[in-house]
Amino acid sequence: MNLLHLDSSILGGNSVSRTISKAVVERLTHETPDLQVTYRDLAADPIPHLTGAYLAGQSADVQHDQAMQENLALGGKVLEEFLAADIVVIGVALYNFTVPSQLKTWIDRVLVAGKTFHYTPKGAEGLVHGKRVILAIARGGIYSAGSPHAAFEHAESYLRAALGFIGVRDPEVIVAEGIALGPENREKVMHAALDQAAALKAA
Repeated sequence: MNLLHLDSSILGGNSVSRTISKAVVERLTHETPDLQVTYRDLAADPIPHLTGAYLAGQSADVQHDQAMQENLALGGKVLEEFLAADIVVIGVALYNFTVPSQLKTWIDRVLVAGKTFHYTPKGAEGLVHGKRVILAIARGGIYSAGSPHAAFEHAESYLRAALGFIGVRDPEVIVAEGIALGPENREKVMHAALDQAAALKAA
């Protein structure tokens, strides 16, 4: 089995989402030692944003310079990593109410018409099925359902929509929120999230 591990936080060793995503991967690899892990740090090695030239460059009739050839090759590699993975673990930071731009660029490379979804007379249809996705989400404030700022949450909701669009339903979600509300609360929610990671079913 193949596992794709992504991190998107820009905070390095101080990142809560990275700590949780690492714990998730450690849990799964401990239970399934032959699990093959591919890791991509989207903050340390960012994927370029989409451009009109990139989209036009996907046509076989277009001549490419070296930079575009490398960009297209990267896009193909990112998509193949996703398609080859049986399990995808994503460390998700909440920045200004949504996902980091570094994670958005990854999403733009895996939501590809004809590869992960297609259009039918009845509308769009996802082509990705049977893939397990685990989201490890960190939020500085409180944005869960019922909170005063619930309507500001556009990270988990966005990822559920994007993944659902390509056929990945019901991702498993671990959330640590309120981490900016003081050291005591940060430690409390971190422990709770790590307990959830430790209780995940085996790969």
